[in-house]
Amino acid sequence: MPPRADLLAIGAYVLLGILVCANYWADIQHRVSSHLPTDHSWFEWLLSHGAYSVRHLENPLFSARQNAPDGVNMMANTSVLGISIPLSPITMLFGPQVAYSVYLGGVLAATAGTSYWVLSRYLVDSRAAAFLGGAFLGFAPGLIHHANGQPNFVSNFLLPLIVARVLRLGEPERWRRNGIVLGLLVAYQIFINEEMLLLTALACVVIVLAYAAMRPSWARASWRPFLLAIATGGGLALVLTAYPIWYQFNGPQSYRGLQGGIFHNWGEDLAAFVTYSRDTIAGSAEVEKTIGVTEQNTWFGWPLVVLVLLAIVLLWRVRLAARLAAVVAVVFTLASLGPYLRIDGVETSTPWLWHYIPDDLPLVEMMMPTRLSLVVVGAVGVLVALVWDEAARWATADDARRRRARFLAYGAVAVALVPIFPQPLPAKHIDAPPHFISSGAWKPYVPAGRTLVPVPIPSNVHGLSTLRWSALSGLEFPVPGGYFIGPSPEGQGMFGVAPRPTSGLIYATMDRGQVQPITDENRRQALEDLRHWRASVVVLGPDPKQDVLRELMTGLLGQPQRVDDVWLWDVRDRVS
Repeated sequence: MPPRADLLAIGAYVLLGILVCANYWADIQHRVSSHLPTDHSWFEWLLSHGAYSVRHLENPLFSARQNAPDGVNMMANTSVLGISIPLSPITMLFGPQVAYSVYLGGVLAATAGTSYWVLSRYLVDSRAAAFLGGAFLGFAPGLIHHANGQPNFVSNFLLPLIVARVLRLGEPERWRRNGIVLGLLVAYQIFINEEMLLLTALACVVIVLAYAAMRPSWARASWRPFLLAIATGGGLALVLTAYPIWYQFNGPQSYRGLQGGIFHNWGEDLAAFVTYSRDTIAGSAEVEKTIGVTEQNTWFGWPLVVLVLLAIVLLWRVRLAARLAAVVAVVFTLASLGPYLRIDGVETSTPWLWHYIPDDLPLVEMMMPTRLSLVVVGAVGVLVALVWDEAARWATADDARRRRARFLAYGAVAVALVPIFPQPLPAKHIDAPPHFISSGAWKPYVPAGRTLVPVPIPSNVHGLSTLRWSALSGLEFPVPGGYFIGPSPEGQGMFGVAPRPTSGLIYATMDRGQVQPITDENRRQALEDLRHWRASVVVLGPDPKQDVLRELMTGLLGQPQRVDDVWLWDVRDRVS
């Protein structure tokens, strides 16, 4: 049975996970992230995809329920199959809204829990030190920042186990076992978040090289079992994931790179390191007006930055783990700053490391420099635990000066961590789908092989509510458009799909707030688009732009029927 301290730590992490999601739980059916509502809805859709794949025993690597009729390559998107499939019973029983909050709060707590386990078993003696380090690694401001609609970036519960296993690969008598365990962990992480796995692999490379430089005797004695274990783990992971990875890059709707290298210029803002995030008790929404909120990952605040710098200086000689964490923190801080230094939201003309790296290199073209700072978050969590652990060793010291230093260290940690305690994530109200959708009244209108076309057609800019129609109905009808990454006409990745004439006309009408004169060419294109989508019915539900959208669609398709709480155009007689 786990020690009482371990159970208390896990219980505290679970409660903290519930607190972070409190605004969602307050009205679970009608709340989404107010920061990234579209991403929130996308992950609800992903959870429904996992449940749909289980319920219908379909290939989870692909979905034809979005972007009809072409579908979506789920391996080439953030499909989190390692989460959505295990959670499918919850999704089927209680809906994707409940599954989403269980998922988000659960992975935050699980990441803190596995971090606590690794710290307490391998790095520190003090359970309090491991608890604080685990809490930071699971609920750091940068991670809570991503929890606003991007739970894949906080699903990091396997990463501490992967790092710990890598550091054990040099054990001469256990290289086979260590390699197999590592291979299984890596294979499963591929189905959660490949990008975080890549960042962890880069961090492990730096750690192993630094460790070998600091302990040459270890390198001489352990290189052979280390390489054997790496080969074993890599081979096993490759066998287990070869087909899904092939499918990701060569299956239907796959792509190469991202259009325009859009991620290459996103570096971490230097001001973000010393600023409090909006989602912490010391934070302010004002940071949204300067630094921004979407892709910054540190948000440490000045006290924690000062504490980390002092920890590196004071622990450098006495703790090997502190030296390794310091090297990792420095390397990945420098690497995260992008092609030009950015300070308080302003990009300077000072070139930095990424300026000299071609943005069309494999892997590099898909990387966002700022996310390298997530590795720095890990290093800071280790240093926080080491500071507390070192101070705890002075608890029985006879030297009064050391006892005073211990309380100063505890106080410094408190001053650094209390301001970054997370607040509940901000949420906003969203209307439920029309009764016509939720009641299943749509079923007689959408036979097998045909598509329900919601208005507006879902995209990464428009149609948030209509994408949720699909998610909350269990993906039982396919829809055109959607929110995903798919191939552009040139084969590069692009968000969504290039609008067809009718969807483009719908979006332009929403943006203008008025209908332009409808031509015969518009009507011809609408009919052609409906045939492409294999439409059987076009549905307009409650929407802030409902009046103008109804006028537009009436001009294109004729008078609609009023069915339940939607306007409906039955186009089965016009689409063969």
